[in-house]
Amino acid sequence: MASDYSFDIVSEVNLPEVKNAVNQALKEISQRYDFKGSNVEIELNEKEKEIRITADDEYRLKRAVDVLEAKLVKRQVSLKFLDYGKIEPALGGTVKQTIKLKSGIPREKAKEIIDTIKQTKLKVQTQILDDKLRVSGKKKDDLQAVIKLLKEKEFGLVLQFTNYR
Repeated sequence: MASDYSFDIVSEVNLPEVKNAVNQALKEISQRYDFKGSNVEIELNEKEKEIRITADDEYRLKRAVDVLEAKLVKRQVSLKFLDYGKIEPALGGTVKQTIKLKSGIPREKAKEIIDTIKQTKLKVQTQILDDKLRVSGKKKDDLQAVIKLLKEKEFGLVLQFTNYR
């Protein structure tokens, strides 16, 4: 039996679900009456983790974003992962918007999470590993208490708990 138990706290977007949501949004846009005759494109760049939306005008762009958001929510992808860029003019009188997919826990948020854990006075150790946190302790009950605490508190991130050992 292990002397220490641990788990990781991560914030990672589920890219296959995002891809499915983008495809569903494109399908719906191609069939909707209010988009008939318009040129709306939604592209997912998985490598750079961003979505580019191009439309004829700002109104259609916002409607396309609404459709995409609805599909993401339906596929259980939190909208907290989205970081909206400015709406910019593009070639041919169109407009575009880039939506970045946030992944990982930023340093300042990691420190905030660590402070929250330390305030509980539980006997656990927390360390920052790149864009995730590892929490370890002698008792599983302490780790479960930390998970419960973090689920109840709002950090502006979607926290997932992995590698529970």
